[in-house]
Amino acid sequence: MSILEPESAIWYAFCWTVVSTRLLSRRLHLGSWKELQLDDYLIVGAMCTDTVLMAVMHIIIHTSSNLIAPTDDPSRFSAAEINHRVYGSKLVLVVEQMQILTVWLVKACLLLLYNRMTALLPQQKVVKAVVIYVAVGFVLMEILYLGVWCRPFNQYWAVPPKSTQCSAATNHLITNAVLNISSDLMIIAIPLPLLWKVKLPAKNKAILGGVFMIGTFTIIAAALNKYYSFTHPFGVEWTIWYLRESYTAILCANLPLTWPVLQRIFNLNNWSHNSYGTGHYATQSRSRGTHSAFKSNAPRTKLPSEASKDRSVRRPESQERIAWNIEPLKIYQETEISVRTSSAKELHVPLPVALELGVLPPSPDQQSRASIDTKHSGSSGSVKGCVTTTCHAV
Repeated sequence: MSILEPESAIWYAFCWTVVSTRLLSRRLHLGSWKELQLDDYLIVGAMCTDTVLMAVMHIIIHTSSNLIAPTDDPSRFSAAEINHRVYGSKLVLVVEQMQILTVWLVKACLLLLYNRMTALLPQQKVVKAVVIYVAVGFVLMEILYLGVWCRPFNQYWAVPPKSTQCSAATNHLITNAVLNISSDLMIIAIPLPLLWKVKLPAKNKAILGGVFMIGTFTIIAAALNKYYSFTHPFGVEWTIWYLRESYTAILCANLPLTWPVLQRIFNLNNWSHNSYGTGHYATQSRSRGTHSAFKSNAPRTKLPSEASKDRSVRRPESQERIAWNIEPLKIYQETEISVRTSSAKELHVPLPVALELGVLPPSPDQQSRASIDTKHSGSSGSVKGCVTTTCHAV
């Protein structure tokens, strides 16, 4: 038994655990399974393609393909050997497609995440540029692999093939490595400026940064699976690195979104309080439905009856004398303002591990509503008004 069997089983089980925790966290955070967003469904699709990848990879390590060693003579292959190699070559094609789909689905999930995370921020332009690069790179790579490098297409499983591009796929592997690694570097670089600006203790920043930097191992795995594909094409080392790349990519996309469940299971505290000190975010309520009242400390104009009482206590003159000394009649008005702040239902949560801790500014759909009730009372009557304002964080 090769290292592929036990290691892939452990990775696979861990990935499903993390993905399940992510989905449950999203359910807790959004309030309903129906509120799950596109990236939540895409990550399930990535796990499905990764399942096919792992299953087929376990077959490939026990089969041969049309990648024929220099010491072998294809003219001496029996019909059974040729059929065996045709079958293995088709499985290699399936593995390559499942690997591409898994990795690029994970990229799409992360970019959707970052697009919401950077709403109303200058970094969103960078996210959109990376989205275009990733999408164009995926389409270009697939067109070249399926329609250019090896023609006709059935040469991918021909024994022997007319071209080494149909067996070794050198051009495709180079194209894949360039587009894959370069886009991974761009995606990893997106959240770093945000984490750098956040006012958090160094330990908390290190934890958040470490979660995102798991992606660096994904890049290492991507480089190593290409290295072994070029240097040991007839070995099985490249197979385990294919799986390691897909597994670490899935973990990188899901671990930041598991915080709500972990917080409940281990009774962890929020990082949101005291995260910003004094400033814009310090004025926001710490929990949904918080009520606060503000009353003016300015001196209140006294009623005429109160003024007359004061004067009657200090100066026991006649009523006529008091009447001559009373100030001209003024309309008394007392204003009481109460401000109630509450957070709107969080329907579009870009990064629960960040928003729950108060690390990143909310998206435009996460609004802070303030209702101001103003009461006027006095000799002229009373008036009650209500003003509701909706504020966006910028």
